[in-house]
Formats: sequence, structure tokens, C-alpha cells
Amino acid sequence: MRLIQEFKEFAMRGNVIDLAIGVVIGGAFGAIVKSLVDDVIMPPIGLILGNVDFSNFFFVLKEGSKQAGPYVSVAAAKSAGAITLNIGLFINALVSFGIVAFAIFMLVKSINRLKKEEVPAAAEPAPVKDCPYCFSSIPSKASRCPHCTSQLGA
Repeated sequence: MRLIQEFKEFAMRGNVIDLAIGVVIGGAFGAIVKSLVDDVIMPPIGLILGNVDFSNFFFVLKEGSKQAGPYVSVAAAKSAGAITLNIGLFINALVSFGIVAFAIFMLVKSINRLKKEEVPAAAEPAPVKDCPYCFSSIPSKASRCPHCTSQLGA
């Protein structure tokens, strides 16, 4: 019973719940970014580069055992048992990573800006002078020495 209670306390801590929420939101954000890259960003880039479909940009390393090439898509090559080098999918993943990394950078930068507190300037030490009678360091505006109680001139 104690083990269950400890687990409940662990699971209900704020950090664990915040982490779980972050993972769920991160997964949803990853899906949105993947769609952005695959459906919005890469088609115009492929069009500019001469009708290249990056999701099907691949090289056949070994012909398939079920069917010989050429293969129209990565899926067709995989179903034929071919071994492929999927350059286009890798490029899509790189672009997705860049977008996610930039979004996280901007989020962390914004949070750090909100957390940044004004650090008060360190107070400068009061100027000091030496007492002419006991030679102790005392504030320069003092009219009497706190050490020897001598009256100081103006």
C-alpha cells in the first residue's frame, strides 16, 4: 500500500504532469510541422527544382527480390523488397527538425526574457578617509570617529 501511495505522490508532482503535457503537445506540434514541410514547403521547392517530389527522391541500392525496378515510389520499392537510400525523406526530416528547433529556440528565448529580472546595481561603497588620530578607516562624511570618538574637522 505504501508503494502505491509513493507512486501517487510522484505522479501528481507538478513537474511530472508538466512533462506529460509537454510530450503530448510536442507530439501534436511535430505532426503539424511534418504536414507543413511535406504539404506546404517542399512541393514549391520541388517545383522550382524541376518537378522533384522529395518524398519519392531515392536511390536503389539493391533490386528487390519480388520485383525488379524501376520503382515509381519508395513504397513500391519497399514492397518489392528493394533496399533504398531515401534522400528525399531525409531532407524532409532535416527541414522539419530545423523548423521545430527554431520554434523551440524562440519559445525558450521568450520564456527567458519573461523570467529575466532586473538585477539592482550594486551599491558603490561609501568613500572612506582615515581618522587623523587613530588612523582607522571611517566614512568620509563622518564628523566624529566611531573608534576613538575624536571630533573631526570639516
